[in-house]
Amino acid sequence: MEKYTYKQFQAEFSNDDICLDYIFALKHPEAKQYYRVKGRKCYANPQGKQLHPLVGTIFEKSSTSLTNWLYAIFLFSASRNGVSAKELQRQLGVTYKCAWRMANSIRKLMESGDDMLSGTVEVDETYFGGRTKGHAEKFSKKTALMGMVERKGRIRVKKISDRGTRSLLDNIKATVSKDAIIMSDEFRVYAKLPKLGYESHRIKHGKRHWVRGDIHTNTIEGFWGQLKRSIRGTYHSVSPRHLQSYANEFAFRYSHRHASLNLFHLLMERV
Repeated sequence: MEKYTYKQFQAEFSNDDICLDYIFALKHPEAKQYYRVKGRKCYANPQGKQLHPLVGTIFEKSSTSLTNWLYAIFLFSASRNGVSAKELQRQLGVTYKCAWRMANSIRKLMESGDDMLSGTVEVDETYFGGRTKGHAEKFSKKTALMGMVERKGRIRVKKISDRGTRSLLDNIKATVSKDAIIMSDEFRVYAKLPKLGYESHRIKHGKRHWVRGDIHTNTIEGFWGQLKRSIRGTYHSVSPRHLQSYANEFAFRYSHRHASLNLFHLLMERV
């Protein structure tokens, strides 16, 4: 991935007019002979047809400057561990409420597509939530996430209501191509994958087996570790209601870590 520095960002987006021109060119690359309408955030051609580049974007109806918006997107693209609303508030000089709305809107740009995963795919689940006392209550107040990751490729992370057979297998069928090879731990649900037409292999963590030849789940477990460290360090905690949005943020960074285009311009294309 090409590097994109703050110095480059400053040089490219020094004011709101430049930002608007950039968004117009992204959204309407086919538009020719359009000029900026004075005092308005729209463009017109000699025939009087008008185009409004902010309509249908996260910038529509926002009173926050485009320079601040693009800088916030740059911060998300440049950070490995995420950007809190408090940090945006400090960096942009906006209210916390405004910063939170901006962060939430930017995370929507990071939602995963619906194309199927292929190749060798590792699957696993993990829990998020507060600490509880006693074994019976260990997971009662926690929220479960399911991860499916291609080795050296993309990842999908989904919040699930439970670790039941239907929940896990339905997510796999909707996300993983039938020609994929699935790696998992010994959880009983995954023993049913061959009946669904998948080639699958399981590693027995309960017997302290971590790697057997090419059979392991180290890739997805490494992602879980990074996700949990980042959330603890940057956000401290995340409510179950918003957990999927934060998971999408980190899945987007992971899936595009080898992209030829830097993350800032990838996000701007999604605007």
